[in-house]
Amino acid sequence: MKKIVSLLVLTVLSFSCEKKTEDTMTVSGTIDGLKKGTLYLQHIKDSTLTTIDSLTLRGDGFFSFSHEIEAPEIFYLYLKKADNNDLNDRIAFFGEQGDILVKTKWNTFDSQPKISGSKSHETYAQCAEMLSKFNARALELGQASMHPEIQNDSLAIDSIVRSINKNMVSRYRYVLNFALTNADSYVAPYMALTEAAEANPKYLDSINRALTPKVARSKYGKALDSYVRSLKQ
Repeated sequence: MKKIVSLLVLTVLSFSCEKKTEDTMTVSGTIDGLKKGTLYLQHIKDSTLTTIDSLTLRGDGFFSFSHEIEAPEIFYLYLKKADNNDLNDRIAFFGEQGDILVKTKWNTFDSQPKISGSKSHETYAQCAEMLSKFNARALELGQASMHPEIQNDSLAIDSIVRSINKNMVSRYRYVLNFALTNADSYVAPYMALTEAAEANPKYLDSINRALTPKVARSKYGKALDSYVRSLKQ
């Protein structure tokens, strides 16, 4: 009986391996402490958040998804837990062909998950980390502007407004420079579109023209080219 079971397992594993191609992205990992929940692999398709696959998890929190992709793009892992709380339960990552490992915890699901195996995600995380600092500064300034003492001081208000504008300009400059210096990464057109779409069109055009051929042919490369063309009309 044991020999039959072993043979069946080997057959299933062999079949699974045969299904993989050079365009297969496998996302696997663990969610420590998760007792029960449903995990969804999602991405944006035609401007709509779409579920690619899902798994019902019980006990060990291990998961694995496989999906065929043409080029690296942003994917999401959304965890629907039994606590009926949908907040802070979605991890964004830049997926690509190959094996990607995700390790996180059920109660801090989207808080600094450990993601490895994707060079595109490493580039994306680098930019996202810096953007979070600009966002934190913007929040800090916004909160300061609401203080009663500031509200009654026109000079203080003007100073905060200048600081807010300076932070916003610095943020745009960072994104644009990041995209230009990483023109060989699929992350470049994505960041240009999502974080600097309102920047001066000539800078976006420079990024568009700097993209390497393979990146220019990708989902986000084509989207950036289309967007830049629309700005010129």
